[in-house]
Amino acid sequence: MKEILRTNDPVLVSAVEALLAGAQIPYLVLDQNMSILEGSIGILPRRVLVEERCVKSARRLLEDAGLARELRSDVG
Repeated sequence: MKEILRTNDPVLVSAVEALLAGAQIPYLVLDQNMSILEGSIGILPRRVLVEERCVKSARRLLEDAGLARELRSDVG
């Protein structure tokens, strides 16, 4: 799996999840439960990963949705 996005914004993570799920692109969100350790202040970013074979499709989908600036530039 490859990381395509890293953010502290839970709304962005939710939007990305909805887009990926709607396009049936397998994904995984890591570090969602880290708020327990950080005290719910949101300093630890959540990471969105997709299967390596789906990176290009996922990037294209998110770029088309206007989220190009949020994507990692070193992947895909």
